[in-house]
Amino acid sequence: MNIGLKKYDDRNNSSIISRKPCFECDSSDANVEYADGHHYCYSCETYFPSNYKSEGNMLQQNSYKINNNKSFNFSAIADRKISEKTCREYGVTVSMQGSMITDHQYKYYDKDNNHIATKFRQTQDKKFYSEGNMSGAVLFGQNKFNQGGKYITVCEGELDAMSAYELLGSKWPVVSIKNGAASALKNCQQSLDYLNKFDQIVLCFDNDKQGREAEQKVAKLFEPNKCKIMGLDLKDANEYLKTGQREKFVNTWWNARTHTPVGIVNLADLGASLYDEKVNETCLYPWSKMNEKTYGMRTGELITFTSGAGMGKSSIMRELMHHIMSNTQDNIGVLALEENTRNTAFNIMSVEANARLYIKEIREQYTREQLSSWQNKTVGSGRFFAFDHFGSIENDEILDRVRYMAKALECKWVFLDHLSILVSGQEDNGDERKSIDILMTKLRSLVEETGIALLLVSHLRRPSGDRGHEDGREVSLSHLRGSASIAHLSDAVVALERNQQADDDVEANTTTIRILKNRYTGDTGVACYLHYDKDSGRMSQIDNPLMDNEDD
Repeated sequence: MNIGLKKYDDRNNSSIISRKPCFECDSSDANVEYADGHHYCYSCETYFPSNYKSEGNMLQQNSYKINNNKSFNFSAIADRKISEKTCREYGVTVSMQGSMITDHQYKYYDKDNNHIATKFRQTQDKKFYSEGNMSGAVLFGQNKFNQGGKYITVCEGELDAMSAYELLGSKWPVVSIKNGAASALKNCQQSLDYLNKFDQIVLCFDNDKQGREAEQKVAKLFEPNKCKIMGLDLKDANEYLKTGQREKFVNTWWNARTHTPVGIVNLADLGASLYDEKVNETCLYPWSKMNEKTYGMRTGELITFTSGAGMGKSSIMRELMHHIMSNTQDNIGVLALEENTRNTAFNIMSVEANARLYIKEIREQYTREQLSSWQNKTVGSGRFFAFDHFGSIENDEILDRVRYMAKALECKWVFLDHLSILVSGQEDNGDERKSIDILMTKLRSLVEETGIALLLVSHLRRPSGDRGHEDGREVSLSHLRGSASIAHLSDAVVALERNQQADDDVEANTTTIRILKNRYTGDTGVACYLHYDKDSGRMSQIDNPLMDNEDD
């Protein structure tokens, strides 16, 4: 079936009639039919000429005689350093013009060892074409090694298979897929029973993106510990043979690593990178007692801040934004879903000014020059990026904006305030718990994907009983609103507690910072006490004002 003409150029051909699945690779629509009758697959680069006719899901050739005007004989392939002996063992012959080889001929067999197809390679332009039933053919060389055994090596091309066979001392079976990396999975699926007769399958595909991707797909066909991947330094097996690096190839073959699924790493491979402390950047909190428990906040973490209403979440977020700006060189992303970008800017400027500039009446007490100075020192630095949502809070849109901030704007610290407003029930027909589970899973994956630190604000559910969080009730993880996934998927959970109704003014304006979860150090409990100054709008660490607090 296959007429494998590589790098075929269709730009000057007739118009496209249809797109359909390819018969040689896994593509569902890359096989293009043209008005003049020929087909071409842009995935595996296979050409089907117009003298083929379609019958069901197959293409059958009308004429079997493509190269009957050329003479093919056994010979060494000198430019590839492949011996005549190896060519004879694999049944490979060549056509010559004078002393120059013009074509290679590779015979293909079915599972019963019947010769059913032949592939030809033109040496001058490196084009491939074939005749016969290539779709029914097994792997190249499979007819030679059909008894099973300890090892078999699978290469990406016929020349590489013969090269690897010679490099390994003509001792171990070596076969090749039929049509390049794009068809590797389908080819190996067709010969899966055959390959499984061997104790170990070693993959030796080309050292390029397509080859590496094909190796991962093929390796998944086999049970654990059965398949190994060589990981070549040179382009392919033939490069080792041509350059005389037999010993290096053999060592690479023996040291081929057992395939592990993507995402699973052998810790022995970490090497010196284990001590690279730049993997996660650390920024200490503005409050020393909090750092004693947490050792700061780090990129690659999801940190959730939670409290009841009016506990000081907004004030703490302002402090952290300004602190990160002052103590790193990183860009900062802000998605404050309950305020517009103008308010976000004034909130950050307020920390620099030690004044509540987010209140219009207070802002009007300062000159434009003063305001401009604080603006230039903070949001005017160009390091803050805020989401101007215009009321749009679709979950996927928020996720896309966070990803854009991380990857395009290089924000390493992203604030998302707050989770509850995102839970609109659009993905789960109103089930808040399920919606939070979905969203937290996506946020956790996004942190892992981008390496950012995500500082997330989440609300608490209303507790049972007479005493609420506004009365200073102690917060536990079970109070998190909606779903246990908030606690499970966060690296740290920080709760804010304050008795707003206290008679003592200091107590009424002091927030207790309680660490509910701390994956990094494991240290939990009360970390510190932050007093809110109503004149400056700042929060500063103080000693415990609650003398009877059992955590003191």
